[in-house]
Parts: sequence; C-alpha cells; structure tokens
Amino acid sequence: MNQSPLLLTDEQMRKFITEGFLILKTDFPESFHQSMTAELKKVYDEEGNPGNNLLPRIREIQQVFDSPVIQGALTSVLGPNYMLHAHRHGHYNAEPAAGGWHKDSYWGYSRMRNHHPWWAMIMYFPQNTPIELGPTGVMPGTQNYESRTFVSDEAAGEAYASGEAGTFALIHYDIWHRSTPNVLGQSRYMLKFEFMRTEAPVKPSWDNQVAEWQEPSGLSLPIAFHETLWEETWNWLSGSVGSLAESREENSAKLNELAENLAHSFEPTALNAAYELARYGKKGISVLIAGLRNEDVSISRTAAYGLSVAGIDAVEELTSALADDREETVFHAVFALGELRHLAASALDALSGLLSHPSAAIRSAVAEALGIIGSASPASVDGLIACLSDEDVQVRFTAGLSLSRLGPAAASAVPALEAALDDENRYVRAHALEALRYIGTDDATNILIKSLFNARWCTTTTPATPFYP
Repeated sequence: MNQSPLLLTDEQMRKFITEGFLILKTDFPESFHQSMTAELKKVYDEEGNPGNNLLPRIREIQQVFDSPVIQGALTSVLGPNYMLHAHRHGHYNAEPAAGGWHKDSYWGYSRMRNHHPWWAMIMYFPQNTPIELGPTGVMPGTQNYESRTFVSDEAAGEAYASGEAGTFALIHYDIWHRSTPNVLGQSRYMLKFEFMRTEAPVKPSWDNQVAEWQEPSGLSLPIAFHETLWEETWNWLSGSVGSLAESREENSAKLNELAENLAHSFEPTALNAAYELARYGKKGISVLIAGLRNEDVSISRTAAYGLSVAGIDAVEELTSALADDREETVFHAVFALGELRHLAASALDALSGLLSHPSAAIRSAVAEALGIIGSASPASVDGLIACLSDEDVQVRFTAGLSLSRLGPAAASAVPALEAALDDENRYVRAHALEALRYIGTDDATNILIKSLFNARWCTTTTPATPFYP
C-alpha cells in the first residue's frame, strides 16, 4: 500500500491561499471512526476532556495524522519538516446556540499574526457531521484581517466543515471561525491540532505544475479580493522572498492614492494598499515607513505587512525604526524584518540588542524574528539562549520555537534547553523538547529520550484502572 503523502494540487493551494481553508476527508473505514467516537465518549464521560493529552489517551488519533491525506495536506502548506504543536484540544458540542466568531490565541498569548502560512490547524470530525450537528464555521478569506470586518453573526458566505466521518478542515491559523448551532442535540466531537512550519520555503512543497500565480476557478469571497497579497503568498510558498519589490513603474498619482488608502477604515482596502505599495520600490517604502510611524496603531501594523514583503530596500529604514521611542513602531518593525528573512541579516545585531528591551512583547517578537531570519550567528543563538531564562513566559517559549527553526546550528543551546525542561510552563518545556529534537545532535537526542522516558504516559491507565489490567 502506497503511504506517500498525497500532496495538494495547484488548484487546492490556490483555494487555501485565497479562502484560508480546505475541507478534505481521510479514507478510513466507518468502523474506525465508530471506534474512535465510542472511545472519545467513554473518556469524556469518565475522565473529562483530555486536552493536551488527546494523542496518548486516544491512540487511534495518531493513525489519522499518519495518513497520506493529512500528511500531504500539511506538507503542502507547511513544508516537509512541520511540527505538531504540543497544544491540542477536543471540542465537544451539543448546544443549540452558536459560538462567537473569533481567531484562536496562541495559548493565551498575543503576537503579530502572520499572512504567510507559518502556522495551520486541523479540525477533525470523527463522526458524520451534517450542518444540523454544529460543525465549525469559517468565514472565507478572513485569515489576513485583524478586525472582524463583517458585522452580523449570521454573515453571508460562511462555510462549514460538514461531511461524513473523517472530514477535516485544514485552516490558516488566523482565520475567523466559530462553532455553529447543534440543533440535533447529539454529541459532536471535533479534534483540534496545531502545526508549525519549522523551515522557510525554498521551493513548492505541493504537487506544483504551474509556476505563475493565478486565481482559483469560480472564486467568490464574501468580503474582498486581494490579488497582490495572494500572488505574494504564492511566490513566498514557492521559495521567493521580496518578490513584489520594484515590480511597478513610478506613478506619483497612484502612490498618493495608495498612501490615502493605507489609512482607510475598511481593513481590506488598507491591506491592498500596503501590498501594492511594496511594488513601488523606495518610493513605496517611504510611504510605508511613514505609515509605520503613524500614531494610529492599526495603520502602523498594516504598513508593517507591506514592508515585510518590500524586499531588501526596506531593511535599512526598518533597522532605523528599531530605535523608535514608540513600542508599537519597534514591535511592527521587528515583525517586518523577520518576515524578510535572510534579506534582513544585516539587522541581526540591532535586533539582538533589543533582547534587553523593557517590553516583553518586543523581546518575544525579536526571539521569533531571530529564528525566522534563519542565520544561526553566534549572536542569534546566544540571544535565544538568554531568552530561555527571560522573566516573561512568552519570551521563553518563543525562544524554544526559534531554536527549533535553527536546528543543528543551535547546538550550543543544548545545556540551556535541558535546563528549560524544568520550567514551570508546559509550553516552555514542550518547545525545549522540540528544539532538542530538531537540533538532533547526540547530546540533544540523549537528553530528549531521557526526558520523554521519565514523563512516559501509560495510555491505558485511567481512574478506573490505575494499575491493572
């Protein structure tokens, strides 16, 4: 039996980029899902929600994530070395009321949300889930919006993760979504898992046949279209950085119009302006830098997205912005430099200097940028080692994720990662384990195996069966 990942097609990737999700289905037999659902019911009834222990408690779930369909979908969007994050949750719904529209937080913490798909979620439905049973609802195309943009809870255009047992939604981490009413009143389970890209793309990781971006067929979005943003995301996933830079000829009238739209109250219009300004070289960058320093934080954030794709000519101005007095300006500049990856290597020293900044949000953003830029300089690794003992928990667990991205080049961090395995926070510990795994030296692997053996979970031990049979 062929177990190679079933990679997404160009058309499926186009739909993911534009709509922010795909509804797919595994090919397990009905008996598999019946068994899983029965086991979920038993665990929920006798023990409650297993939370982060879903995988060891419901062993069949690992078979789901080993399936070619799910492996192929995740590889296509996040690359072949994606990480299954330690946070996972089983959602139970038997209520007739809908949940509120929301974006998931990062385990209770805030960060600058990515337009590039560094993160994704899978929502898996082990039972037949018609619309009446309350599947997850998503608002297509909203993965790039900070604001909700749509007013009504019953907004037109909502899509549903509805289907037979084994249906799953692969979603951009930042899409707006909600639980829908379960009017049948029967048990509905949804298993949510998070995944992270550990490597920036260097080439397409899906079944790519056509190099150039084109919109998917029959595209109809409820909010707005973002042709330039979508093109840039396609190029980024194909391995290009700063692909928009200087792709438009100078046009003063157009630049003035875009500068005005950058401050537009309708977020999709402002986003389109930011990405379009990135095409105009240094003239467009000047407009975006002015936006970055705008007293309106939403304008500053939107400008940062444009600067994050504007190419190497944006690096000098962004580096200068790191010395700004306003924390929001610095925070947004750090994000943009990180997204420019290796093009921003000249900013590494300036970024590392911010690891002593009084703002924990800025220190955390720097810790992430050091991993995304991907240059494992001694200063970067030393800075991330220092972050592992930062007083702020978000800085600490972000450092672990960044060291995972640096891989073997971060070998000098192994002793600090071993110490982090005793951190009071579960995600600092989990990310330290992941960093040891991706660093992969003999010392790192030995520490990893010892820690996992010490914390070994017995998958059949329950309150009813504490030690026998």
